[in-house]
Amino acid sequence: QEQLLESGGGLVQAGGSLRLSCAASGLAFSSATMAWFRQSPGKEREFVAIISYNSVNSVYADSVNGRFTISRANAENTVYLQMNDLKPEDTAVYYCAAALAPNQPMRVMIHGARYPYWGQGTQVTVSS
Repeated sequence: QEQLLESGGGLVQAGGSLRLSCAASGLAFSSATMAWFRQSPGKEREFVAIISYNSVNSVYADSVNGRFTISRANAENTVYLQMNDLKPEDTAVYYCAAALAPNQPMRVMIHGARYPYWGQGTQVTVSS
């Protein structure tokens, strides 16, 4: 059974850093496009970052570009999201998502509907 388990969330002051991890099991991780999305109360889920199956390509939302870095370790079935210079508007539940779509263009894979596998989410709270 496919499973994604996020960890690393917490409370941090503005300007601080956090590193989220997402451990995958039960799916062909090395062939999966991996993504992070987030959702704040009262807002729709939004795309944060994606990384191709081979780490060659990555795409970021404008709001996090230059502050967040997505990476993966295929040998460990894990994807990471390093978040630096955090801002209060980054407060959200962060979700890891996976799709077995190694040949899809990255511009297509920024949409959450493309991902059949989701984690339970981890809360990130940034205080001002």
